[in-house]
Amino acid sequence: MPEGDTVWNTARILGEAIAGQVVTRSDFRVPRLATSDLSGWTVAEPACRGKHLLLRFTREGREPLTLHSHLRMDGTWRTYAPGERWTGRPAHLIRVALHTPAVVAVGYHLHELAIVPTRDEARLVGHLGPDLMGADWDAAEAVRRLEARPERPIADALLDQRNLAGIGNLYKAETLFLRGVWPWTPVGEVADLPALVARAHALMNANRGRWTQATTGSLRRGETNWVFERAGQPCRRCRTVIRRWTGGDHERITYWCPACQPGPEPLPD
Repeated sequence: MPEGDTVWNTARILGEAIAGQVVTRSDFRVPRLATSDLSGWTVAEPACRGKHLLLRFTREGREPLTLHSHLRMDGTWRTYAPGERWTGRPAHLIRVALHTPAVVAVGYHLHELAIVPTRDEARLVGHLGPDLMGADWDAAEAVRRLEARPERPIADALLDQRNLAGIGNLYKAETLFLRGVWPWTPVGEVADLPALVARAHALMNANRGRWTQATTGSLRRGETNWVFERAGQPCRRCRTVIRRWTGGDHERITYWCPACQPGPEPLPD
């Protein structure tokens, strides 16, 4: 499940493989980019903003370009040696392939693909809040944006990328558990909102540079998370059964411990 750390790691791996390479052939398999051609362009660098990946290109005498993609729930980039079989995902999920003399970068099930002048990147990501993985992370601004709607349930507010960019269901659930916050608590009633934001930032950055998303301190299979995807299992702290509920904005799944994160019942509609 791609969240901000996954996108950051993807950008890093892509950069190590393809930065500085000249594209010899590009193949776009989405209608709006079917006639686009990046042949002759040099891959300058990959960058990310929240869950958005930005692959930047340069060419002498031309304005720099950016290839934008969003991984959402199931997108991924893979790299292969020239002539190597593209394995791991069905071919019908391929959305773009960038061929260079040293490597082929293949994007599977990517969303929101677009090519824009690099100077116009803000049109695609300018609405996002502070990036939890960014060098320009601004905790105070993230808190300010969350506080702008004090009546909103904190679980929904954390997932809103306009407040802070990069959080998905995993870090939402784990952050709220570790702070002892009932997921449907109105933002304005959350005790120490800055501490909650700081916890989210620390959790995500702890997984920088690795693919395993662990929040418990253990990388062992089945021990990586406190409540995420553990519905029906005992809480690691108090042994109360972890619960799961689907609802709120965009019908997202929420996991929580009723004892460690107490709140009124019944759940909101």
